[in-house]
Formats: sequence, C-alpha cells, structure tokens
Amino acid sequence: MTLSTTVPGALRPPELHGRREEIAAVESLVGRLRAGRGGALVLAAQPGLGRTALVEHARGICPPVPSVQLTVPAALPRQGPLLVCVDDIHAWPSAARSALLADLRRLPAERPVAVLLTVAEHHAGAGELGGPVTLRLGPLDDTAAAALLDRLTQGSADPVVGAWLIREAVGNPRLLTALAAALTPDQLAGRTPLPDPLPGGEDLLDAYAARIDALPADARALLLLAAAAAEHEPDGAGADLALLLRAGGAASGLAPAEAAGAVVAAGGRIHFTHPLLRRAVLRRAPLARRGAAHARLAAVCRDRLSRLVQLSCAAGDHDARLAGDLAEAAIAPHPHAGRSAALARAAALTADPTLRTDRLAAAAEASRLAGDPVRARALLARTAAVPAHGGVHRVRGLLSLADGPAADAREELITAAVLLPPEPARHALIGAAEAAWAMGDAVAYREAMTRVPACADDPALEAYRAGMCAVLAGRTAEGHALLRGCLDDVPATGDAAGLLRAGAAALVVGEVEAACGAGARALAAVRAFGPEVLLPRALEHLAYGELRAGRHTRARAHALEGLRAARRTGQPNVAVSLHAVLALAASVEGDAEACTAHAAAAAAGAGPHGLAQAATLAVWAVARADLAAGRPGDAAARLAPLVAPGPRCGHFAVRMLAVPCFVEAAVQAGRTAEARDATAEFTRWAGATADRLAPAQLARCRALLAPPQHTAAAYENALAHHDRTPGEFERARTQLLYGQWLRRRRRTREARGPLRDALVGFERCGARAWADRSRGELRAAGEAVAGEREPGPGPLEALTPQQQRIARHVAEGATNREVAVRLSVSHRTVDHHLRNVFAALGVRSRVELSRLLAGDGGLPDRDEEIAAHL
Repeated sequence: MTLSTTVPGALRPPELHGRREEIAAVESLVGRLRAGRGGALVLAAQPGLGRTALVEHARGICPPVPSVQLTVPAALPRQGPLLVCVDDIHAWPSAARSALLADLRRLPAERPVAVLLTVAEHHAGAGELGGPVTLRLGPLDDTAAAALLDRLTQGSADPVVGAWLIREAVGNPRLLTALAAALTPDQLAGRTPLPDPLPGGEDLLDAYAARIDALPADARALLLLAAAAAEHEPDGAGADLALLLRAGGAASGLAPAEAAGAVVAAGGRIHFTHPLLRRAVLRRAPLARRGAAHARLAAVCRDRLSRLVQLSCAAGDHDARLAGDLAEAAIAPHPHAGRSAALARAAALTADPTLRTDRLAAAAEASRLAGDPVRARALLARTAAVPAHGGVHRVRGLLSLADGPAADAREELITAAVLLPPEPARHALIGAAEAAWAMGDAVAYREAMTRVPACADDPALEAYRAGMCAVLAGRTAEGHALLRGCLDDVPATGDAAGLLRAGAAALVVGEVEAACGAGARALAAVRAFGPEVLLPRALEHLAYGELRAGRHTRARAHALEGLRAARRTGQPNVAVSLHAVLALAASVEGDAEACTAHAAAAAAGAGPHGLAQAATLAVWAVARADLAAGRPGDAAARLAPLVAPGPRCGHFAVRMLAVPCFVEAAVQAGRTAEARDATAEFTRWAGATADRLAPAQLARCRALLAPPQHTAAAYENALAHHDRTPGEFERARTQLLYGQWLRRRRRTREARGPLRDALVGFERCGARAWADRSRGELRAAGEAVAGEREPGPGPLEALTPQQQRIARHVAEGATNREVAVRLSVSHRTVDHHLRNVFAALGVRSRVELSRLLAGDGGLPDRDEEIAAHL
C-alpha cells in the first residue's frame, strides 16, 4: 500500500494525449470526492493503452485529499475522505479481488471514498466489476499519436518515419514509446533505412501473448499458423481456415482460441481480435518454429505468389533465386497489396543494392496503387543510397501529387523522366503535367506534355497529348479536333486512367455530358478492377462533371463519397479539390455555412500545396454565395482578380467559367467597364468551346450591359438560348435578372412572369437562397408567394415587406447604397423607406435599429454567431 498526500503542483504526471474523455471521467471522480461524495470508476483496456498513466493523473490531482494505491490486499485508513487506486486488479488472486470489493462495499455510506480500478480486458477479474461505472480505453487516433511522438522525439522524427511508427503502433502509446526509443537518431531522422521488422515493445507483446499461454497445444499451433498466414495479408483480411487445416492445423484448436477472445472465425477465415496479438504470436515463437509454420503453409498454398511469399518468410538472409521468382510472380495480375508484399520480400532476399532498390521502388508503387501511401513511403525509406534512381523519384513524385506540394511533385517526376526508360518516363511526364495543371502553370504543363514522346501504341493517349499541347499553344480548333479524337479512341471498357483523361479532354472541349459519361465509366472500372488509389480521383472527376452539367445534388453525393475515399487512401490534395466542388454545390443550394466551411477547407490545403485550380473554385463558390445573398460588391471584389488577365488571375482552365458571375456582380456593383472587358474575352472563349451553356450565359452578360432600349430584347434572346440547352439553375438566374430589371423599370406586371419562372426553377434544383431572392422580388412586384412563412410578432410586424428587408439589411451594417444594390432599387428609395422605418419603430439611429432587431431575434447575436464557428 502506498499513501500519498502530495502537495498540489509539486509533481505532475506526463501529459496524456488523446484522453480527453477519460481524463474528464477521472477528474469528475476526484471532484465528487472533494465535494464529500464517493464513487467508483473502472478503467478497462488492452495492455499499453495508458491505464496506469490515468491512475497517476488521478493521484496527481487528488491532493489535499489523501490517496492510497494498493498493490496487495491491505487495511484501509479508517477516517476521512480517501481515493483508493488499484492498478491491474486482474493480476490479484481471485480471492483477494473478492475480499477487496467486499471491503469497499462495507464502507459506511457517509464516508467519502472514491475508488479507481484498472483492469486488462479479456483477463480474469474483468467480469467481476459489474457494479462500478466502466470506461473502456480505445487506441489513440493518429492526431494524438503524432502529438505523443513529437513530444517523445522533441520533433526530430522525419515525417515518413513518424507516419510508419504511428502505423506500426496501432494507437498504443506504450508501443509507440518503445518503437521510437529503439531507433537510432539517424534512423529517426530518416538518414539511414529503417530496420524490418521494427525493434522495440517486446515486453508489451509478451503481455498480449500471455493471453494464449494457457490454451491447449492444438489451439496455440493453430494460432501460430494463422499469424504466419496473415503476416503479409492486408490489415483485417485474416487467414483462410481451409489453408490452415491443410497445413496441419487442428480444427479442435479453434473453439478454445475463440473462447479466450483471441480470434473470431467468420466467412471461412480467422481474424485476430487485435493486430498486436497476431504480431505477438509470431514474435514470441522461436525462429525455427516460425520458419516451420511458413514452410508448412507454403507446401499447401495453391497460388504461386502466396507460396513463394511463405517460402521467403522461411528463408535465410539472401536468396537470389527465390527473390527472382518472387519478383517475376508479382508481375502477373494480383491485388496491388499482395504484389507489394511479394516485392518487399523479394527485396529483403536481394543482396545487390541497385536491384534491391528497384524492387523496393516497385513494392512502393504497388502500395501506392493499393491506396496505402504510408507503407509506400516506408518502403522507399528502406532504399539504399543509390544515386539518381528513377523509380524512387517517380513514386515519390506520384505520392507528392496526392499529398504534397504540387511543385515538389512536378520536380520529382521531371527528374524521374530523365532517369527512366521510355515507357515509365512517358508516364512520369504525364504526372508532371498533372502537377503543373493543379498549380495553374499552363507553360509548365505544355512543356511537360511536349516532352512526352509520341504514343503510337496508344492512340487515345497520343490524341490527348497532341490536343492539349495544341490548345495551350493557341491552336484551339486543331486542339479540339484532336481531343475529340481522344474521346472516339477510348474503348468501351478502357482502363480507368484512360477514361479519366478522356473526361478531362471532354471538359476542355466543352462536351460536358461526354465528360460525365467518361467519369461514370472510369468509376465503374475502378470499382471493378482497381486500382484503389484512383477511386477518389474518379469520384472527383465525376462530381465536377455533374457540377458543370448543373446537377448539383448528384455532384454533392459523388464529392462526399470521394472525400471519404480520399481520406481513407491518404490523398489530401484530392480532398482539397473535393471540398472546392462541395463549396460550389453549396453555393447553388443556398447553404451558406456549408459553402464557407468547404471553401475554407479547400483554401487551407490549396495554399500550402500550390493547388491553384482548387483555390480558384473555392473563391468562385464564395462569390456565388455572395451573389445569392445580395452582396454583389463582395462577389465582384472576390472574382475580379480571378477573371482578369495578369499574374493574379485564376486557374487558366476555370477563369472563363466564372466570368458570367463576375459580370453580374460587377454590373450591380457599378464596375461596368471591368464587366465589359470580361465579356469581350468571354465572347472569344464562347466561340471556341462546345459548352452548350456558354451562348446563353454570353447573351445574359450582354443583356446586363445593354442600353435600356435593348435590354428586354437581349434578355429574351438569352432565354431563347436557354430553351435550346439544359441547365435549370442558369436559366432561372437569367429569369431572375430579367424580372429584377423589369421591376426596377416599374414594369411590375411584366416582371411577375419571369420571377415566377425563376422561383420554380430554383426550387426544382434545390437552390434555396436563390429561391428566397426570387420570392422577395415577387413580393416587391406586388404578388403574394404561396407557402411563404408569415412574419412573427415583433417590432417589424407593422412594416411593409420592403421596409422589413431594408431594416434587416441596415441593421446588419449595410449602407444605404449597398442596400439599394442588393434590392435593385434606387438610393433615394432606400432613404425614403428608412425614414419611415425609423418613425414606425421609434428609433433614431442605425445602432438603435440593430439593437432592437438583435434583441427581438430578428438578427443573430454576433457573439453567439462567432462562438458557433469556433
């Protein structure tokens, strides 16, 4: 028994990462004790997850109330409040556990005693503590594990090394601490290759393996075979039970292993209940027994690659023949994760440094294609210091294209292209061009594509290469003709990468429906045949195509699925692009909060990684939301740098798409000269693209800029163009602008028709904020809107609908001129209505009006609004 009355602040336990809920529960227990009330809490967890650290935390914060830590049965002090801590109560004999629990239950109810017990799951005693509240500790998430590793290494760990350590520790803080401590400073810093397997944590693995020590011999033998069979399988895949039985495992061993909670059998496969238990079974077995298990599995494997992998696990340090057989077998069609495991084993058996690096680079590429960038980078970290290895540069560049700065990816891939043979060099250059595209560097894109050799063996790729070069060289007609050939040459069941290129070519030409079709086929191909790494990219292409086609709900659904896939496969750059697509969808649907959040997420990733296309889309989304909310000045200010030529312009493939929004905002904000310049350039672009919406959008821009005597005819011309093309949202926007113009000219009866059509169009495509604007315009035109909410009681009830809108805008801080622009009325009209508002409400200033509406709920409280976004 250890009694403690430590002075507060004298000694604090080490910082606990990722344990906010558990710390709160422990501190709540201590708080009840200080308040004169007792309580009990049980912390249950697998070994190494921090049970003892939480006990130390409780004792550190308990003073001035004394605490006692029992390590053996002992008598408790008889008086005063007390914190009783028993760590690892499962290690006590059953009789001692029962006696302690009985003593605690017999304590007087009026005596404040808090009890904190910890128990290892799946151990004796875990089921005896049903009375107290039990809190089960899970593994640390990656963020908490990274914070712990940073503290352990004082920030000296290389990011690639750190990611692999976190992966290997599977959220176990004790194992992460041991793994980091076992590496040399050069290994931690990434200057020398990591050992395989990683050393460290043997005592923790012993604690896991101790769970099976009492099992019968046939159960232990079956578990060793299962651990050996699953060693190079993807996480969670388990081991084939039929294979284990063919290898000599006894079926009778399965029931006791399941009863002990070591494994679960499902679907003909055996799954360990914890990855560290599988690792512990292998690590604890003597080398000879482990090798014999692999040899027995190899003898009964029916798949050549699996048989060779098992033989390699039983082999010695180097075996050139076996390594060559493994590398050869890995070329045949196999899941990318399995190919990576085979190539990594081949590399481990290879003595020649250059050949070993070749095989590690190939293994890393297979892991990348499997959607496992952490393993891919860890494999590259094992490569020897072979100077200027093209395969290593290529894989690093492709990994950076998915999760790093685009400029770094481009340089790595350009370097790789110099060092590689023609075929892989061609694909490296295409990757470099993709990086330049993401950066918005048209010159660098064209340079990379120009360096790609003519692809006589792949007509679709050659048409894409030549067509993109022609477009960026200013030969638009020639380029579009070639890109259409690219679409024609894609087979009905082509590879996913080729289909994604075809979709990109269709968007450049303006064939939006063709782009959606190619994107859908690419998605189907990835789901059927892989590779997994292309899934988020296929969903991104399809979401963007649906967005261009005006199908915003579909675009949002595909983008959300793509976002989950991008996170799962470690592709934050793709996630950034998907956030931008989601921001654009939200700007149509009228969800301003979602638009702002997704645009902020896109900007946060696009800035550091130089992703100009995603950044441009995100700004466009926020500007369109400004337009929907009646803030044309803000929208014009955001879009002006993106649509104007010059160094601050937006992405070369996106800027023309945003011009119609800019022209609308600029005209309403009084920036007419800029709107005319943008319309002139949009006219040239619309003449070259096949985008079916472009003529209608151009006609709308011209109507916004037309003199009054020609405006009505210009809007009618724009609507005639819309009649020949799909696109409900864009048509409704034209109708809304036409109705606004008619109402501003006091032609209210004529205005109601376009405004009604606009309202119906916006409602059909789910554009809520735009529909609200249409309703407001209809009210101002003197028409009641069906289904509209009745105004609630309050200070604005006595005002007309127009006065209510003006009052709310002014109370939000808008000037009279800004209100006039938002509501499409004159400055003098706003002045007149505002004077009447002040008189009707009995206020004398804009400040008083703002306070009145905020107090009534007519405006959000700014402090609450700010707090809600933190």
